[in-house]
Amino acid sequence: QVQLVESGGGLVQPGGSLRLSCAASGIIFSIDSMGWYRQAPGKQRDLVASITTRGSANYAGSVKGRFTASRDNAKNTVYLQMNSLKPEDTAVYYCNVFRAGPPRYNYWGQGIQVTVSS
Repeated sequence: QVQLVESGGGLVQPGGSLRLSCAASGIIFSIDSMGWYRQAPGKQRDLVASITTRGSANYAGSVKGRFTASRDNAKNTVYLQMNSLKPEDTAVYYCNVFRAGPPRYNYWGQGIQVTVSS
């Protein structure tokens, strides 16, 4: 049974920082990509950042230069350092792990709230 456990969310003032963590357990076949998506009320779920096994990261344009994704392959853990947070970053953030296969899999965390407000 694969489980993704997210932590680090919460309430922060504009300009502040948060660090999200997501630990994957129950993984048998190695993960290709680990990442973070977010979904604001009334909006679709969008990619924030993803990172490959080799450390190559991809970011949404709106977070480039402010967010940094990293991962610990030995621990199957992905992190998202979020700096210079803005109110528009407010959303539920979801961890994702993906393997192209075989076998192919795509798992999601339960989501964690990030609120940026004064």
